[in-house]
Amino acid sequence: MSISIRPLHPVLGGEVDGINLRRPLSPEDVAAIEAGMDKYAVLVFHGQDITDNEQTAFSRNFGDLERPDSVSNITKDKDRRLGPDLADISNLTKDNKVYGSADRQRLFNLGNMLWHSDSSFRVVPAKYSLLSGRVVPETGGNTEFADMRAAYDSLDDDMKAQIEDLVCEHSLLFSRGSLGFDELSAQEKAGFRPARQRLVRTHPVTERKSLYLSAHAGTIIGWQTPEARILLRELTEQATQREFVYSHKWQQFDLVMWDNRQVMHRARRYNDTSDVRDMRRTTVAGEAPTVEQAA
Repeated sequence: MSISIRPLHPVLGGEVDGINLRRPLSPEDVAAIEAGMDKYAVLVFHGQDITDNEQTAFSRNFGDLERPDSVSNITKDKDRRLGPDLADISNLTKDNKVYGSADRQRLFNLGNMLWHSDSSFRVVPAKYSLLSGRVVPETGGNTEFADMRAAYDSLDDDMKAQIEDLVCEHSLLFSRGSLGFDELSAQEKAGFRPARQRLVRTHPVTERKSLYLSAHAGTIIGWQTPEARILLRELTEQATQREFVYSHKWQQFDLVMWDNRQVMHRARRYNDTSDVRDMRRTTVAGEAPTVEQAA
């Protein structure tokens, strides 16, 4: 059975059929998925009851993997629940217990409910993210995706000209700080030093332009901070209008794959101090910086 993709939304998102992610992919399968990503930016694979190793093997078809580290979290290696290639997007401790309401890691993880692009705070930001829903809550916990291509297209010519060459600084210091989470050690702050990213990106295959926004973006190079944040907020409000957003309601064993160069996403609220949400993410690394970094 060959791969087929059904559109899920007028501007983004496709549902993939005809593939079992537990099995090795043919070159034709890989090419079909990559073409689907270029077109839809978000792909949904239902019914994929995979192991961590199978998820990792599938993800490596699309490039080298990022490893979670001090640049992306406050979790120490000794407290990690998953292997080195998987980011733990769950509400579970190393002992598989639900985090308490005041747990520091839980409060840090609430930042995932802000609109963001994975790893935009890295010098080389992420290409694809692949999130596997091993246990999902009955209510809440959706993931929303906003199409940054359609958002860019909706801007008027004056705004497009104004932002064309702008460069932002991205850091977890900005996104977590916006929630009031600022009790970080000197080592954590050093790990979260900002990276520079273009505000407008061009897709290397389709050549479509898109906004590159994220809650991690806190400044624009050469601008006063209040002025920069007003513009970034204005663009985010424009980009996350309902017509640009696909909301994914998770079913157990869904795997959702998205292109961080073309979409932002956010998790939605659920009862995270009682309901289990066990989500595991592999992240395909990007290929180059979007802009030269400051020394």
